[in-house]
Amino acid sequence: MSEDTILYEDSDYKWIMFSFDDEEHEDRFLSLNQYLIISKGSALLIDPGSDEIFEELYAAVARHIDPKKIKLIFLSHQDPDVAGSITHWSVATQAKFVISKIWTRFMSHYGLVDMERLVALEDKGAKLSFGSSVLHFIPAHFLHSPGNFTLYDEKSKILFSGDIGAAVLPPWDVYKEVEDFDKHLPFLEGFHQRYMAGNLFCKKWVSAVRKYEIEQMAPQHGALFKKEELEMFLAWFDNLECGGDIL
Repeated sequence: MSEDTILYEDSDYKWIMFSFDDEEHEDRFLSLNQYLIISKGSALLIDPGSDEIFEELYAAVARHIDPKKIKLIFLSHQDPDVAGSITHWSVATQAKFVISKIWTRFMSHYGLVDMERLVALEDKGAKLSFGSSVLHFIPAHFLHSPGNFTLYDEKSKILFSGDIGAAVLPPWDVYKEVEDFDKHLPFLEGFHQRYMAGNLFCKKWVSAVRKYEIEQMAPQHGALFKKEELEMFLAWFDNLECGGDIL
């Protein structure tokens, strides 16, 4: 089941969050957030997910724009819950796929045939004009993937953080926005301590994103962070011992 949430909208620019869960298989299904940016008749899809949700996500996108108008699909890293549906989207659209250069050769293992459709991001990141905004692909390597990027949108001031800030919420207490960081923290700690490589990488990323004016942070799993709760998360993540620090 999916639910649409408008995160930003003006006369020619729109951010939509699609939230997916599976109440019948909650013990083995990881809830997901996918994001769509629409501007000037074109769209960019963020982390489209596995083939299991392709049909439902395609239908959700179609409620807002013809999916054939998706020009770019951003894959923050290589995981199946991010990139597993790449073959379906390569057939359904003419979009280019933006991903770290270290993962381009792996996409054939998901069944992608036309490797010319891939746009390889250099480790240092990149900026891209899209519609009436500029998108910044910010390096987040080893958080948790060795080739990982987050995305900042100048116009909406939304930071898509991928697995950074991800939370596994219990099915009986799902919420869209973090309103009590202390309550939310137990759903962050275990995942971040195990999956993030080490505090050095956390500090590098926090330092990089603090240069931007952020209205809200949108992770791939769990709830949105805004203003005060976002600042509390960044302070926590900046000092987190994880991965190699606690091995």
